[in-house]
Amino acid sequence: MTLTSFGPANLIKRSAETHPLTWRLRDDGEPVWLDEYQAKDGYAAARKAFADMATDDIVQTVKDAGLKGRGGAGFPTGVKWGLMPKDESMNIRYLLCNADEMEPNTWKDRMLMEQLPHLLIEGMLISARALKTYRGYIFLRGEYTTAAVHLRRAVEEAKAAGLLGKNILGSGFDFELFVHTGAGRYICGEETALINSLEGRRANPRSKPPFPAAVGVWGKPTCVNNVETLCNVPAIIGNGVDWYKSIAREGSEDMGTKLMGFSGKVKNPGLWELPFGVTARELFEDYAGGMRDGFKLKCWQPGGAGTGFLLPEHLDAQMYAGGIAKVGTRMGTGLAMAVDDSVNMVSLLRNMEQFFSRESCGFCTPCRDGLPWSVKLLMAIEHGEGQPGDIETLLGLVGFLGPGKTFCAHAPGAVEPLGSAIKYFRPEFEAGIAQAKPGIPPLARPIVIGA
Repeated sequence: MTLTSFGPANLIKRSAETHPLTWRLRDDGEPVWLDEYQAKDGYAAARKAFADMATDDIVQTVKDAGLKGRGGAGFPTGVKWGLMPKDESMNIRYLLCNADEMEPNTWKDRMLMEQLPHLLIEGMLISARALKTYRGYIFLRGEYTTAAVHLRRAVEEAKAAGLLGKNILGSGFDFELFVHTGAGRYICGEETALINSLEGRRANPRSKPPFPAAVGVWGKPTCVNNVETLCNVPAIIGNGVDWYKSIAREGSEDMGTKLMGFSGKVKNPGLWELPFGVTARELFEDYAGGMRDGFKLKCWQPGGAGTGFLLPEHLDAQMYAGGIAKVGTRMGTGLAMAVDDSVNMVSLLRNMEQFFSRESCGFCTPCRDGLPWSVKLLMAIEHGEGQPGDIETLLGLVGFLGPGKTFCAHAPGAVEPLGSAIKYFRPEFEAGIAQAKPGIPPLARPIVIGA
């Protein structure tokens, strides 16, 4: 995926009014450092928040704007902020940025951190003011080495300008910000596993309640937000609730814009900031350019490897949480993957389940034992050695590992694509047990995403 690809010039013209996340991007893809960022109204929203708004007003504004988490779960941000304790005596509290972006086929936050590091810092600064947090951490995926360098430089620039540290903007408010690189575990995307890892513990999810807002990092009140979520905060504070709600397309229940994309064998794989409510067909055809010559769209995932597969006839669904739910899955991160007609679904699912099995923390039995079991069955089917009843066993695992059956959401996300693949492409799974049927792609060498 080309991180600086924002669509054909005749389709998209970025401006502060329509593209609050990306309008400051440079055409050459280089980072926007402090002087340029401030020349483009950077930190103006932070100055407004510090000078003109009470902390509760900031929280209420974000809540009224309808901002939801952009990491995949879609929980209302203002509601989450409202869970932080009001007790002023609890003066040690933390703000964590979840930048552990390890969902396969989903790399959107990387662009923001590498090219607009000050946008994330401003978003965290305003959020810290609202939540009365005195210290923040950006928990960064360890492989994002360029992002780490750029974020650390931006933090130092902000410190030197009096935008981080002690007595920020003469307000008496102190906020320190640190970049922490993780050791590379997918499960750290779950907020309590992230907290455990930050504390130096094994990255296992914690039992909830208590929720991090009450007992988080080092036992103190903690708020965890995604990179893209925090990057929306400056525009909401700067431009207001009505403006933010007006950006989304008619019919969308989600407000504002979203980084969306398409990967796979499409003509123009890329990443675009688009209003909630655009159709998947518009994203696929107008921005991604449709399939490359010689390939046909077989199915697609709307937002990462943990979302269910959809068919070409589902492309008219609107890209927002409720719109994708209407066709049977979740929007997830909003970065879609196109699967072409040369791919056999058994091989694709075997590869996906291997990833999810390897990344399980192993805490609960359904996930620890169920995911490897699915991999073994899929490998047998992939090599034509499946036994009668294997497909039914796989469907049973989809049920046993579904929502509410495991300690966290890792296993439900892992089996969602498996269940949908069997639903839509069952003959390909049956071909690994019985004799292959005409017209079904052969079970060729194993597929490795990204190879």
